[in-house]
Amino acid sequence: MSEEATPPSPFSDPASVAVVGASADPAKWGHWLARGALTGEDRRRVYLVNHRGGSVAGRIPYATLADLPEPPELVVFSVPARVVPEIVDQALELGVRGLVGISGGLEDDYELARRVRAGGARLLGPACLGLFDADTQLELAWGRFEPGALGIVSQSGQVGLELARLAAEAGIGVSRFVSVGRQADVTLEEVVGELVDHASTRVVAIYAESFGDGRELVRTVTRLTEAGKPVVVLTVGESPAARSHTGAPASSLEVVDAACRAAGAVRVRTPAEMIDLARYLLLTVRPRGNRVAIVGDSGGQGAVAADVTARSGLRVTPLPAVLAARIEAGLPDAANAINPVDLAGGGEQDLRSYARVVRELTGSGEVDAVLLTGYFGSYGEDTPMLRETELGVVAEFGFAVHRTGIPVVVHSMSADSDAVRALRDCGVPTYHTVEAAAGALGTAASFAPPCPLPLVWGSAAPVGEGYLAARDLVASAGVRFPAGVAVTDRESLLAAAERLKPPYALKADFVAHKEDTGGVELELKDAMSAVWSLEDMIHRLGAGTYVLEEMDTRQGTVEIIIGARRDPSFGPLVVVGAGGTDAELQRDTTIELGPVDTERALTMLRRLRCYPLLDGWRGRAPLDVKALAETVAAVSSVLAGCAAVAEIELNPVRVGADGVLAVDAQLTRAGEERT
Repeated sequence: MSEEATPPSPFSDPASVAVVGASADPAKWGHWLARGALTGEDRRRVYLVNHRGGSVAGRIPYATLADLPEPPELVVFSVPARVVPEIVDQALELGVRGLVGISGGLEDDYELARRVRAGGARLLGPACLGLFDADTQLELAWGRFEPGALGIVSQSGQVGLELARLAAEAGIGVSRFVSVGRQADVTLEEVVGELVDHASTRVVAIYAESFGDGRELVRTVTRLTEAGKPVVVLTVGESPAARSHTGAPASSLEVVDAACRAAGAVRVRTPAEMIDLARYLLLTVRPRGNRVAIVGDSGGQGAVAADVTARSGLRVTPLPAVLAARIEAGLPDAANAINPVDLAGGGEQDLRSYARVVRELTGSGEVDAVLLTGYFGSYGEDTPMLRETELGVVAEFGFAVHRTGIPVVVHSMSADSDAVRALRDCGVPTYHTVEAAAGALGTAASFAPPCPLPLVWGSAAPVGEGYLAARDLVASAGVRFPAGVAVTDRESLLAAAERLKPPYALKADFVAHKEDTGGVELELKDAMSAVWSLEDMIHRLGAGTYVLEEMDTRQGTVEIIIGARRDPSFGPLVVVGAGGTDAELQRDTTIELGPVDTERALTMLRRLRCYPLLDGWRGRAPLDVKALAETVAAVSSVLAGCAAVAEIELNPVRVGADGVLAVDAQLTRAGEERT
């Protein structure tokens, strides 16, 4: 490979820009593109192109790109789809390095992208809403942007603009905005990667409907989180109707959550939640844990806040008696500091009570965050003589956060008072609803360090069909199965029965859903019972290979399901959950990107609702969780190492105090559909 440095992206700080389709009509894209491009004219040369002539923003546009005094470095076009190929050809002939395609409805986006790449250029879009970069005064998009610290990368242009507008309403400016559109050439992952070294970007918001090379995106997002730039992801898929409007396959929300965990990012559900969280991340530190103290001057608001906070995954637990007594000192007799802390009118009597209580809590070592709820922020607005006192309390909050590193979040009944603005200025996130405040705090507390994503290898060695092939493949990685022998008729079964201990299980090797099709018989007490079952199965299912196995007769076992499959974007996944015949009904599963090691598998198991059954529920002996985690890791490594396998499922895996036995296995080969 060449040792030469990669040239800077033409989409970051081009020396010259041409707007093709520039328009004087404010209702047209060409107007906004021309207007935005001219805001950076003191940094770069800007050319407007419109074959109809006239005047645009006080300029006479050029008729074609060929008429420009120099080849522009970047061309943005908003023209009818039928003339796009001609515009692109003109640009490539001039040596243009970058094109931004606002236009949509093209016959073949990817053929256009191929031509652009062959011409030595790159294409953003088509069908995108443009880009904005505060650092370089590059504005080629609809709307107006206030400079700030939030980077927005969106597959949907409209969602991206909604995020930018919500951010502006929340007092958050945008550092860089990129709408990637169809991603025919430049991908979302590439654009996100450019934010790692983008000077003014401190928080990154990503809206994606499909993820392309998801594992590479995970590595890119990991670089952002390791650089101290939190990443917030918004996607769709909870509703069957919420399909990718680009037509690209979408990954399930569980898979996206697993990818976020691997990268140290978090997922939110709505644009409003995304901006609420961005406001928090841009103003203050993330909680070190999930213990929250709630403070209010109204018992009702405190109780509502406690419920909302608990639903956000945070813990509102009673404060130690000594701390509660210190807080209650000086408050009205009706005050209660158990948690929530109810000032019971103490805030009205003396606003400085808020400051004292917050100081006590942030300095106690007993909480990871403080949520203030109710009227604070409105005192000075409604009673001007209290304005200065309230602002003084605000300063105390800021000092407490700075001194202790314990974040304070405020839900205020005022949306935009002097105190509310002062709170934000001193690093205290403020929200007009308690659910927004608690939601942002809860999501901020859910950030975790990224987990290094292992490289995925993959042998192309072929694999067989049926239960025996699945069993042998997984057993080669150390997974234990009951002793078993392949049989085809009465004689081979009788010979096998002499080598195995009853009771027996008899399974049809070539049947996938054995219980649904009568392809399995259990609790066969002797050889003749097994013979009769074999003859019945052959009559019903046909001749073929069957498997005679010893039964797992251990008592007190728990049934678990372990699976591994390939996601179109994120590659190997591993799934573990409550197993047995009711697995689909219980829906108690968790997913991680694979392969996983034993420690990661243990983390997965602890997330399950059924985990207490493995860990000594109601005085029972703990089961061999370590062996189960090793089995999960082994299954994940088998799939990652065998490109010929699309999916593996072990169900049930029976976990006892003395180890783990997988008693059924099924695999789907690459290119086959699961039956």
